[in-house]
Amino acid sequence: MIKYLGSKRLLLDLIGDVVTQIAPGPTVLDLFSGTSRVGHALKRRGFRVVANDHNAYAHTLARCYVEADLDDVEHDALQLIDEFNRLPGKPGYFTETFCERSRFFQPKNGARVDAIRESIAVKGLRPDLEAVLLVSLMEAADRVDSTTGVQMAYLKQWAPRAFNDLELRMPDVLSRAEAGRGSALCLDALDAARRTPADVAYLDPPYNQHSYLGNYHVWESLVRWDKPDVYGIACKRADCRERRSVFNSRPRFDTAMQNLLDAIQAPVVVVSFSNEGWLAREALEAMLAGLFGGRAHVATLATDYRRYVGAQIGIHNPQGEKVGTVSHLRNTEYLFIAADRPLAAAMGDLAAAGRTISPADA
Repeated sequence: MIKYLGSKRLLLDLIGDVVTQIAPGPTVLDLFSGTSRVGHALKRRGFRVVANDHNAYAHTLARCYVEADLDDVEHDALQLIDEFNRLPGKPGYFTETFCERSRFFQPKNGARVDAIRESIAVKGLRPDLEAVLLVSLMEAADRVDSTTGVQMAYLKQWAPRAFNDLELRMPDVLSRAEAGRGSALCLDALDAARRTPADVAYLDPPYNQHSYLGNYHVWESLVRWDKPDVYGIACKRADCRERRSVFNSRPRFDTAMQNLLDAIQAPVVVVSFSNEGWLAREALEAMLAGLFGGRAHVATLATDYRRYVGAQIGIHNPQGEKVGTVSHLRNTEYLFIAADRPLAAAMGDLAAAGRTISPADA
């Protein structure tokens, strides 16, 4: 899957174990699905996942990894991947914008992206198959990019992988989950919560000022293929200035989070959060405790976590000179669980395995 800020790749087993232990039924609603790593992992465990994200690239990833089923798409996808891998490059909007006006990709690979994306556009593929091909192209481009994992900027010198040739591969599409076919929504999280009853609601909201659309605008343009006007050194989409999530606003975050929690229709809520977020641990625990008429049972699991690669590299000026010191290289990732029933029995195995769980009466 693509490189992604805030990815829960290293926490998938923990999240999966928690949901498996506490879910009263088979349906999980993932309200901020991002790359769909969590939804994909839960589908693998047999859950019926409903994945939601308001960004088009994330919706496409969810269609591929949650909604599409292997038996339905594998044959046609493999044939098309083979066909597209033989296409010669044909420079167009993608090459001009992301290889010449900016330096995210080598022009040879940008030309291949242009040729393949135009071919996908004219095929008229059904939605699940189109999503698989778009994800295959997105991931192929991600393997030859020249960034630290976000698209706010690109490296001053080409990353070694950028010299490799772009090659499509079959994404890791799963067979249909035992609990039934998943689905992908492209809604505001509040709307999705209001419309979608579930057994477990999983939330991994943005919790600082950094917009996922701004960080991954190249994928948004690749998926939408609307060839928008752009601005700045990173050639961001012009609509990055308007399409802001309320969760990226410090003064609005508390209210937005409370409204979202109040709208959820599930007896279990699981929230991924960080100690770098705009709510302190105690504040979020108090917010969750107010669910279910103030009778929620709340538990918190804490995991030490290495910060994103940009923090490892350090702070540099536009000339590439190191100009500052990063304050810390590790943070704490929290997994908060709130339920309408006691959690002690369900959480016992996790506590025995050495996880930090609180409060004691959870």
